[in-house]
Amino acid sequence: MDPVRHPRELVMVDVTDATFMQDVIEKSKEVPVVVDLWAPWCGPCRQLGPIIEDVVDSHDGDVVLAKVNVDENPQVSQAFRVQGIPAVFGLRNGKVIDSFVGAQGKDAVSAFVQGLLPTAEEGEVARLLALGDIPSLRLALELDPANEEVTLALASAFVDDDRADEALELLQRIPESSASRQIAARARTGGVPDDEDGVDARLDDLLEVAGDDDAARQELIDLLEVLGPEDPRTAQYRKALTAKLF
Repeated sequence: MDPVRHPRELVMVDVTDATFMQDVIEKSKEVPVVVDLWAPWCGPCRQLGPIIEDVVDSHDGDVVLAKVNVDENPQVSQAFRVQGIPAVFGLRNGKVIDSFVGAQGKDAVSAFVQGLLPTAEEGEVARLLALGDIPSLRLALELDPANEEVTLALASAFVDDDRADEALELLQRIPESSASRQIAARARTGGVPDDEDGVDARLDDLLEVAGDDDAARQELIDLLEVLGPEDPRTAQYRKALTAKLF
């Protein structure tokens, strides 16, 4: 039986300055995106366009083609610092990983697109990451020990499973980030209690002694990290803590 082919509209989209973030950057976090920057007056663009479309279409939705008319969308052109067209960029996970300028034959385009696709190992890591349970995430980390996304997911799963020490130990393997700080704060505090009045009282108690008590100061910082920037108490107590310390 022949494989089911995706309709062309699912693998090719005309991108504008307004839709670039959603159709290219965000989409590339799901599947690789080939960005073809072209113009109607460009002869090599008209030569290359159908070749790219056929190659991308042959991958049955595993790759998306984003067509950008540079005359109508100068911001995208500026973002890629395009100096000549056709210019083609390949993105994965929001980042450019390969590019070329000028018309190319089908073999070269096929090799370019193939190079954007995840390897079998990367695909397995993605599958295990999507499962999200601790055994799957452990396997994913064994396959790709330097993968920060998997590390964060496993550390978060450890916190949810009341294994805070393992979470904190695991987070030491990767550079600190807002995501790692939030997970570490959850591990140290056990999360924010459901009792809102209790949270406010705890914040007040910690603030009172934070100037002289390192443990209290760290707990206060952790609680604010878990509350997150959207909670108005975070900015309020951070400002109060800064005033107390300085």
